[in-house]
Amino acid sequence: MPEPRTWQVTAGAAVLGLALAAGAVTAAGPWDTGQRKAERARAAATAPTGGAHHADTRPPAGPPRPVPAPSAAGVLRALGAAETTRPGDLAATLVPLLADPGLGTLRTASVVDATTGEQLYGEGATTPMTPASTIKIATSVAALSALGPDHRIPTTVVASPDGRTVTLVGGGDPTLDRTRLKALATDTARALKARGVTSVRLAYDTSLYQGPAHHPIGVDENIAPVSALMLNAGRLDDSVSGIAARTTDPAGDTAAAFAELLTKAGTTVQGAPAPGRAPKAPKGAEGTEAAPLARTDSAPLSALVERTLTHSDNDLAEALARQTALARKQPASFIGAGKAVQAELAALGLPTAGTRFADGSGLSRDNRVSAALLTGLLTRAADPTRPALRPVLTGLPVGGFSGTLEGRFDTGPAATGAGLVRAKTGTLRGVDTLAGTVVTGDGRLIAFAFLAGRTSSAYQARPALDRLSAALAAPSRPVPNLP
Repeated sequence: MPEPRTWQVTAGAAVLGLALAAGAVTAAGPWDTGQRKAERARAAATAPTGGAHHADTRPPAGPPRPVPAPSAAGVLRALGAAETTRPGDLAATLVPLLADPGLGTLRTASVVDATTGEQLYGEGATTPMTPASTIKIATSVAALSALGPDHRIPTTVVASPDGRTVTLVGGGDPTLDRTRLKALATDTARALKARGVTSVRLAYDTSLYQGPAHHPIGVDENIAPVSALMLNAGRLDDSVSGIAARTTDPAGDTAAAFAELLTKAGTTVQGAPAPGRAPKAPKGAEGTEAAPLARTDSAPLSALVERTLTHSDNDLAEALARQTALARKQPASFIGAGKAVQAELAALGLPTAGTRFADGSGLSRDNRVSAALLTGLLTRAADPTRPALRPVLTGLPVGGFSGTLEGRFDTGPAATGAGLVRAKTGTLRGVDTLAGTVVTGDGRLIAFAFLAGRTSSAYQARPALDRLSAALAAPSRPVPNLP
């Protein structure tokens, strides 16, 4: 299966970055010389959005806004020196919007200057809440901090000393697709032929991961069993994001597909693939695993983070959390990953008191994150001295144009945030959240997080969150009610 086009769009954003300084700065993102890549993505019919309960559940709306022509001027303008946003004006704007009944009976907020970290507004900002998929911001920051943006996740093939058995070793890459698996089989067959081997037994090794494979929520179309070896995130269709039927045995299915491809490449596979451990390296050799016959690597971590955030990819988020666990010498399990993420964020000087990372995706209701932590994460990602974290900003969906925000910010007061609000969505039953960045009316880049709990309907909560973030684009004046 070819590389998904949606990945190509988001991966290109990683090199753009975000220059933040006291003088003139520019808010960068998934744009191509000021033009909207998201418009081209929409025209090319991008794949459905993913994540926890991110299907479009809005009631039927009126006629959609006209889509700007691809030659339209860039949405994100350069940020020049500006007057300081006045917290009093900001509070006057946000307090009535936070009182919207659609936000339920439990809501917290944090708004900070992304350049200075100064808090501009807060309501219960340090109170831990269930964050839903906005926790992926924390997962992404931790992975980038622990491993760096150039890290790639390997999938390897290792041969026994006599070359009669080969083992497919999972490194934790849920983005492995059939195209790369075929290339891996071809390389393996070529290496075996050079050794004079034309027939082998096939084993597969998933020992890198520990603990339960199933997410605590159980079998669910939002996530496959978490395995170190899986093909296309265990999807049983051709989709690359969104909900989908999943295999119950990702590793076994991947090994079976590899056996078929290896046979087609000219190496006979005897019997069915079986679980096993990769041969160890000879005593005294570097590493614990024998040198691979063949290897395929994922895209760089920078691109994986962008894909995770843009499409709220649960499988990839869990993989990033486990990669962080491995880097932190913790077990690659739900528990080990949670400890590693929390430790990595604490090392960055972020406020982790009261936090709990029960998973990396946000599907668990046991997660606890504060609005202040989310804005702190975004501020760290905007720090010019931390370029490794920049993919967290460039991967955020763009209001009205990409990812899980493609179908939002299209009507009423929220429409003023289209193209200006960039944010990670989060939705579980009774939980609705939004955290990201926006350019204010006085030309400043600010980070925000709004967490709502005990909500009764996503129909009401999501538009209310959109109106809040859109209002930040013009904090000193009312947001016009556009047709």
